[in-house]
Amino acid sequence: MRGRCDVRDREDGFVTVRLLITGGSGFIGSAVVRQAVERGISVINVDKLTYAATEGSTSAVADSNRYVLEIADVTDTQAMSDILVRYRPDRVMHLAAETHVDRSIDRPSDFVATNVLGTASLLTAALGYYETLTGDQRDQFRFHHISTDEVFGALGATGLFTLDSPYDPKSPYSASKAGADHLVRAWNHTYGLPVVVSNCSNNYGPYQFPEKLIPLIIIRALNGLSLPVYGAGENVRDWLYVEDHATALLRIAEEGEIGSTYLIGGDSEERNIDVVRRICAILDEVAPAGSGRPHAELITFVADRPGHDHRYAIDASSTSEGLGWSPVVSFDEGLRATVEWYLANRPWWEPLMTRGSTVERAGLSGGAGDRT
Repeated sequence: MRGRCDVRDREDGFVTVRLLITGGSGFIGSAVVRQAVERGISVINVDKLTYAATEGSTSAVADSNRYVLEIADVTDTQAMSDILVRYRPDRVMHLAAETHVDRSIDRPSDFVATNVLGTASLLTAALGYYETLTGDQRDQFRFHHISTDEVFGALGATGLFTLDSPYDPKSPYSASKAGADHLVRAWNHTYGLPVVVSNCSNNYGPYQFPEKLIPLIIIRALNGLSLPVYGAGENVRDWLYVEDHATALLRIAEEGEIGSTYLIGGDSEERNIDVVRRICAILDEVAPAGSGRPHAELITFVADRPGHDHRYAIDASSTSEGLGWSPVVSFDEGLRATVEWYLANRPWWEPLMTRGSTVERAGLSGGAGDRT
């Protein structure tokens, strides 16, 4: 255990919500942690601190008495049960997951273990804890499972994923997340555990591990390395700024209707090649190469990875209408802010370069990754 989380009542007399977040040292989880603590919510961050997690992502709140880090594995049911009993959270937000499609192609069993078995373990522990609750705390408890739009498969040139879209996962990663989604809903239907589920589009922003497309391209370009793009770069993703996503998740955890699913998208569809070229253009402006040559000259097209989905895009209108949420950061604003953040925060990402093949290609065919 690192830090402390011993405040239940604020000075103004209102009870502080206590939120347990799994994977809170990862990319999306740390954004939720930072926002939650800043809002006065007490946070218990449960994280195994695997290669893609770093305590530096939560350093802004690490000294708060509303924050504590518990290093534990979600596949350890007893450890999860002990943590739940010790801290007695009002809500659980489950973000801990293996998320990189390329790595799932190389090591699918890791994704099954964490995403499927880990979710089952946490659900078992949460149900046992929930059954001990009474009164208002029982009424307020929620288990919020965070998932991906990839569980729906791929779209053609038109259309959007909706709440009626069937599940059709195509990669080991998306299949493992689909399995987790089904387990969460089964625990609601079979055991009465109060759950909500959300599925998001591609996230980007500060503190993203450098194996993902946007930070990968930024860092490789800064180092004068080739910028590998799968196929012709025609694959389309709906990009969601991570801080917008964190805002949506906290609102769902607070106001989401039990048993419901919420789709969270950025309404910013872009081809991968266009994203890479825009990063290059920003870098040409704010960090020109010593040679004076445009960064786009570093772009290299590589063989596509197996089963690469062509397009994802989310219709988030039901979430906007139901919860009054919509993204506020445009892709142009968010991308520039992200590039500038990586330029200004080398001490955060440079140590991560030694963790495996961070700036190299992964997956059977290789290339720049494109998942959150």
